[in-house]
Amino acid sequence: MNDKAVRPFRIKELLNSGASYLVPMYQRNYAWGEAEVMQLLQDIHDYQQKASGNETPQTYHIGTLVVFSREHGRYEVIDGQQRFTTFSLLANWLRNHAASAVDMHWYERINLEFESRPISTKTFNALWQGVTPHQMRGDVFNEGLVNGYELIGKALDNLKLSGERLTAFCSYLLEHVQISRIEVPVDTDLNHFFEVMNNRGEQLEKHEVVKASLMEVLYRITDKTVRLKSINAMAHVWDACANMERYVQYGFTPEVRHVLFGQDDWGQLIPENFQELVDLLDSCAQKQHKESNHDKTQVDANVESRSLSEILEGTTLDAGSKQVEEAAGSERFNSVINFSNFLLHVLRVITHEPGETEGVPLDDKQLIAQFELKVLKQEDPITAAQSFVYALLKGKFLFDQCILKREFSQGSDGWSLKRLHWYSAKSISYINSFDDGEDEDKREGSNRQILMLLSAFHVSSPTQVYKHWLNGALRYLFLAYKKDSPICASEYLEHLEQLARRFVFLRFLPEGEGQSYYSMIYGEASHRSVLEHNALSRNEAREMLRFGAIKNNLVFNFIDYLLWRRDIGKNEVTRRFEFTFRSSVEHLSPQHPMNGYVVMPTASLHAFGNLCLISHSKNSRLSNYQPKQKYEHFEASIKNHQIDSLKLLSMLNLMKKNDCWTQEEVSMHEEEMLDLLFPLHPQ
Repeated sequence: MNDKAVRPFRIKELLNSGASYLVPMYQRNYAWGEAEVMQLLQDIHDYQQKASGNETPQTYHIGTLVVFSREHGRYEVIDGQQRFTTFSLLANWLRNHAASAVDMHWYERINLEFESRPISTKTFNALWQGVTPHQMRGDVFNEGLVNGYELIGKALDNLKLSGERLTAFCSYLLEHVQISRIEVPVDTDLNHFFEVMNNRGEQLEKHEVVKASLMEVLYRITDKTVRLKSINAMAHVWDACANMERYVQYGFTPEVRHVLFGQDDWGQLIPENFQELVDLLDSCAQKQHKESNHDKTQVDANVESRSLSEILEGTTLDAGSKQVEEAAGSERFNSVINFSNFLLHVLRVITHEPGETEGVPLDDKQLIAQFELKVLKQEDPITAAQSFVYALLKGKFLFDQCILKREFSQGSDGWSLKRLHWYSAKSISYINSFDDGEDEDKREGSNRQILMLLSAFHVSSPTQVYKHWLNGALRYLFLAYKKDSPICASEYLEHLEQLARRFVFLRFLPEGEGQSYYSMIYGEASHRSVLEHNALSRNEAREMLRFGAIKNNLVFNFIDYLLWRRDIGKNEVTRRFEFTFRSSVEHLSPQHPMNGYVVMPTASLHAFGNLCLISHSKNSRLSNYQPKQKYEHFEASIKNHQIDSLKLLSMLNLMKKNDCWTQEEVSMHEEEMLDLLFPLHPQ
């Protein structure tokens, strides 16, 4: 492929070029949700902030757009259509909603087309003409594109981008963000190429660079025996932890599992520091070496030193890469976080920075830089690297046992909080992490309570960079875990509830400027009850809980958790309730009623008592319906013991009881919810 086939475009150039881009039939429909849209804009915003102090802003290279040239200046999009479509939706949104802040006169036409998809084309044309999303319901429009358009507005709002801040952001986005268009040769088999693109091997990832850098540090150990043992330990630990879908025990041979995680148990972490880890692994290796003529897991003893580039290119250090996983469950569980972000969580937990700082950021774009700063450039980088390796093993062990996963089993899936347990050589299974001896499906025990609160946190923060709740949980687990003293379920639950209250009251409903996540986890606020910090009155809360003022969906999800705790024994719908990714704030009495219905007065319309959280798709279908019509829609789900939100269930029950939904019902429901949030606060 020659240089002419690769051309960088500024985003403004891409959207304003004379070329037209066609999304072919073999491409899937637009499928980005809140997490992907938010991550894209967050990444650009982060680079904009980083570049703001420079005289010439740094260019942000956002990836590639792979195309095939058709006739008359038209290009078939082979890879990158989700990102391209999002930028086109963003340009439409700015043109319709931000004319005073961003000059969009240059955006004169949509240069993205959809092959044999007239509904998608019609949707883009409607957005171009300024048709509002609430008018674009039903099968005649592409729901994914309408949702993406709305999510862009929500993401910009979450990033507080309006006025001058939006002007600066868009200036950077349009002029300094680049995407590289790669044109494939004319004789390319497009179907095959598309298949290859979607099954291709990944480029070298940041965490692999970090691994190599840590290895290079350990190669500086002067004592040859200590050096090889340390490198061997790190290779084993890193490879065991890198698969976030697999419990860490399965990263080691069965013999090593009994040594590291408890003989005939696998539910403890036996080594208490790096040196004990090295000694235990070495004893296993010595035993194995005596039983075999060669030791496949040993690092090449002839290697004296390697450069970073040599480590990156080599494969000798991938210890344990051929180990048998023995029903490891890699396809059974899905992690809530990827490995690169997990490395940052562990690094943040062990660096012990003051609470008034921001600590290690949870943004994996900074992964390499943070390890250079916190490990490689420390006064004693060897000790720092060894300490991190042990912390990584401890963190993954605690993560597997005490942080929720998504479990796929027996044809269904759901949230899971389980640990690995050894019964015999032929009987190894996953059991509830807490509530030993209780029914695995028990819905009232401490395991279920912890799981519910963790899932409430998770669905409220779908993007990796905002999972501060996970860092707060891991920090507690690191401090609380002792080899001979397992994590106490009631104390862990109490910590998570206090963490949720800190986030809600000190970050999302604060007096004045909200506290930082880091200070709430590591600072003075982490040692006291939230009521000692928060003096927010119910009347002040009413204003901060109005539509458009709520800063995070955890406010809704925490209330659903409190409702679940209160009502679990009262009805089957509540007992079976599970948190899902619901991102749309719905007005039970609609903002845009159909058929000439009167709009509820603004004071009650946007009050917290008239709001609930539902899925984006249901919001799209139901937003214009009257309350009783919405009740009829949800009635079938309630009969099947399902509901999007327990707050919504409470609202529907009140409406059914009073046979209406007026300002009075809105006020009654709001007071009930405030009673949950402010049980100790006066009126």
